[in-house]
Amino acid sequence: MARWSPVERTLREQHGPLLVGVDEVGRGPLAGPVVACAVVMPPDRRAIPGVDDSKQLDHATRVELAARIRAHALVVSLGAASVREVDRLNIYHATVLAMRRALARVVHRLGQAPHHVLVDGTPLRTLGTPHTAVVKGDARCYAIACASIVAKVTRDRLMTALAARYDGYAWARNSGYGTPQHRQALAELGLTPHHRRSFCLDAQVALALDASSTQDASHE
Repeated sequence: MARWSPVERTLREQHGPLLVGVDEVGRGPLAGPVVACAVVMPPDRRAIPGVDDSKQLDHATRVELAARIRAHALVVSLGAASVREVDRLNIYHATVLAMRRALARVVHRLGQAPHHVLVDGTPLRTLGTPHTAVVKGDARCYAIACASIVAKVTRDRLMTALAARYDGYAWARNSGYGTPQHRQALAELGLTPHHRRSFCLDAQVALALDASSTQDASHE
């Protein structure tokens, strides 16, 4: 992403220069929190070369860019929703909660409300602040891409730290997503306090069905 997007330039003209890009990571994993990041990049500086949707970048590039984003940003703020909140609220409401927490910290650190908020995806009725939603915004809008990178690096580091305490689930490699190794570890080792029980019930049912199908096939 070589420059600020037309969407961002238009919103700055309409609302003011302080745009917040918001994105989250961790909707799909079986373990770990949802992490949201809100970023205000200086409007008078050029985009950092190489910033893109975090899913399109390798780990080393994400880490390098996250450090540069933090060094240049006016504000970088994080918010999270725990596995208990995911289970209690559902993943949609937990994601919005993480975003609201990140945005509240932006206001505190800026000392004022930002001029406008940009989020990835579709409009969020319960976000509690006016915003513009951009489908695939992490690949189309500079501020959202910055938030995407920082959120991804932050959550990956958290899961790597947890992997040292809970051996066998390969969280340092899969970040809590339901890879075959992670699912097999669930079957053999069971749940940890960092697993989303509402997600893992489905995973365990799938494992049981797979095992049953294998046994049925062996008897044919």
